[in-house]
Amino acid sequence: MFRRTFWFTAGAAAGVWATTKVNRKIKQLTPESLAAQAANKAIEAGHRVKDFALDVRAGMVQREAELGEALGLDTDPELAAPRRVAAIENSNDPKYSKNPTYVERSTYSYNRNEDH
Repeated sequence: MFRRTFWFTAGAAAGVWATTKVNRKIKQLTPESLAAQAANKAIEAGHRVKDFALDVRAGMVQREAELGEALGLDTDPELAAPRRVAAIENSNDPKYSKNPTYVERSTYSYNRNEDH
C-alpha cells in the first residue's frame, strides 16, 4: 500500500514539475518576452560600448599626458586650449592653391543634425 502511494505521489510531483517547466519555457518564447529580452541585450551592449569608449578616452588622456611630458609641453590636459575650427577660403582659386586663406569664424557648419 505504501509503495503505491509513494509512486503515485512521485509521479504527481514529476508531472507538476514538468508542467511548470514547460509553461515557463512557453512564456519565454512569446513575442513580448523575446522583444523584452532583445531590448535588455541591446541595453547591456550599449553599456558595454559606453564603458569601452570611456576606457579609450581615459587611455587617450593618459597617453597624451605621457607624450606631453616626453615632449616637454607644459599644458594641463584638463585645461587644454579649445580647438578652433578653420575653414579654407578660396580653395578653388588658383591664386591661393599653394597657400589658402584660413578663416576662423567660418560659415561652414559642423552640426550633423542641421540638415535633418
